[in-house]
Amino acid sequence: MKILLPTSTAGSLPKPSWLAEPEKIWSPWKLQDQELTDGKLDALRLSLQEQLHAGIHIVSDGEQTRQHFVTTFIEHLSGVDFEKRETIKIRNRYDASVPTVVGAVSRTKPVFVEDAKFLRQQTTQPIKWALPGPMTMIDTLYDRHYRSREKLAWEFAKILNQEARELEAAGVDIIQFDEPAFNVFFDEVNDWGIPTLERAIEGLQCETAVHICYGYGIKANTDWKKTLGSEWRHYEESFPKLQKSNIDIVSLECQNSRVPMDLIELIRGKKVMVGAIDVASHTIETAEEVADTLRKALQFVDADKLYPCTNCGMAPLPREVARGKLNALTAGAQIVRNELLA
Repeated sequence: MKILLPTSTAGSLPKPSWLAEPEKIWSPWKLQDQELTDGKLDALRLSLQEQLHAGIHIVSDGEQTRQHFVTTFIEHLSGVDFEKRETIKIRNRYDASVPTVVGAVSRTKPVFVEDAKFLRQQTTQPIKWALPGPMTMIDTLYDRHYRSREKLAWEFAKILNQEARELEAAGVDIIQFDEPAFNVFFDEVNDWGIPTLERAIEGLQCETAVHICYGYGIKANTDWKKTLGSEWRHYEESFPKLQKSNIDIVSLECQNSRVPMDLIELIRGKKVMVGAIDVASHTIETAEEVADTLRKALQFVDADKLYPCTNCGMAPLPREVARGKLNALTAGAQIVRNELLA
């Protein structure tokens, strides 16, 4: 990006109520067959327009064509049975009914490539596409086949690399891998979590990002955050090795959180998507609140490497709240941009 402090979102934006039940993750579709196909693309157009209207520089699909940021990708893979379900605890936090790995996993066809091509046709802005990371994928499944988290993660890394290469060819400028599991399984992150992420980006020429957050603003996550104490130092576990990795951008959560800002120093040299919008609250930030978060981050990341962003996805929020938060993000970024240019 040539512009200073280019703004972006971490991932999902609210779906229109005619497409899916609002303010929910895993919300069922309200349409079927061709109407659903058309409705998803209509929602993608709307999501894009809201981002452009708010002044977002690096735009996305708002995840309008996906029911969930992980399982929609997995639905298109062979070796996973969605009829055989087991209840497991997601990231040691909340119970969920998940599909079962029953055989060797593979990608028989592209998953999001046509959607990415459609988004590319709608705008000349840089576009970012999010994929689930290998570790977060395995944490959203019950594995009866590999019976090894690491083995399954390496298989998913190869599949993700296939998808990422085709997304790049479709015109995607930044491919982001969502890894909230990096804030939970610290030993595994450094043993094989980051190496499998490196496998997923192998051979890519476009920019790559990893998004590590504290989760959607749902009760299970907000309750968990209350147990974390006065300082959330989870990034301290993964940042040193990420700093040495080939990942270009690290996306993290800063707004209204207890993350010590100086932890960003551990990834000095990387581009940083600084979460300056709290997705766990319906309160819309003021532009000055956003600016204050960005100013604090600038102590530890160079201005040409700071990308103002949201903490996480905003799918569970009301659309008018998400819209207000996008406007606050761009207004706050503009305040700091003017200060830097002055």
